[in-house]
Amino acid sequence: MFNFGFPEMRWPEMRNFSQNYRCFSVSMLPGNERADVENGGKIIMPPSALDQLTRLNIEYPMLFKITNRHGKRETHAGVLEFIADEGRIYIPYWMMKNLVLEEGDLVTVENLSLPVASYSKFKPQSVDFLDITNPKAVLENCLRNFACLTIGDVIAISYNSKIYELLVLETKPGKAVTIIECDMNVEFDAPEGYKEPERIPKQQDEMDVDNNHHQTTHIDNNEFYAFKGEGSRLDGKKIKEPIKSEPPSHILEKYTRGIPDYDHNIFELKFDRSSKPKTAVKSEKDDFKTFQGLGNSLRNKKQ
Repeated sequence: MFNFGFPEMRWPEMRNFSQNYRCFSVSMLPGNERADVENGGKIIMPPSALDQLTRLNIEYPMLFKITNRHGKRETHAGVLEFIADEGRIYIPYWMMKNLVLEEGDLVTVENLSLPVASYSKFKPQSVDFLDITNPKAVLENCLRNFACLTIGDVIAISYNSKIYELLVLETKPGKAVTIIECDMNVEFDAPEGYKEPERIPKQQDEMDVDNNHHQTTHIDNNEFYAFKGEGSRLDGKKIKEPIKSEPPSHILEKYTRGIPDYDHNIFELKFDRSSKPKTAVKSEKDDFKTFQGLGNSLRNKKQ
């Protein structure tokens, strides 16, 4: 090798992106209201950040860690646009709550790469979340505006003009994952404040009433009597003289209720009667014959 006296040339080492910015909520962003930013997990950064990021050897899509060094809180997010004023970033309000930030507080933004999510578990913060018919489909549609999930964050999703908050309980394969173009299994924990319905045991007096009712409507010899029971008052007062109904003189044929008649002929109809038909008694009226009178004419007969 020949050495012409030139100093050895070295490529500059690639540095990670790390900058401090004043943090503001999306509502402070000049212009029209940005619901797409407020209901998602991406931030807005200044144009100088894009210029610096393009000079670095970073992985795409761009992912960032936002750290509040005073509160020792951190979260992860993607970037939506580079239109913020220099020295400022705008983030969703739910993200400011997780980082315990006030308007204009200083945060550190660093780029990084995260593993792709394979599993996540959420805990709704209100029982109103149970009113959603298909929560997994709703969550899948809302997470399209998110880029990352971090354990411990309380994310906010919008559905039917209502905001639902979900606590990220678990993520795999790491504590922070990216959900861009991934196949992720989702589970839900019981909502905050949800209580299982308690089964109240049947009281003893109700059992006694049912037993007495069962005894009054069924006879020991399995014979059925219609309306066999004791009277009661609507006001709950006791009856001085209980009214008891006596069984009819003619009792139906003995049978066991609830057991079908397997020998029944399907082409034959049977009508059970509570009393026998009376035998016909002949009387003078039976000899009556219709149209036995004399005929009359409306016209006067000529003499």
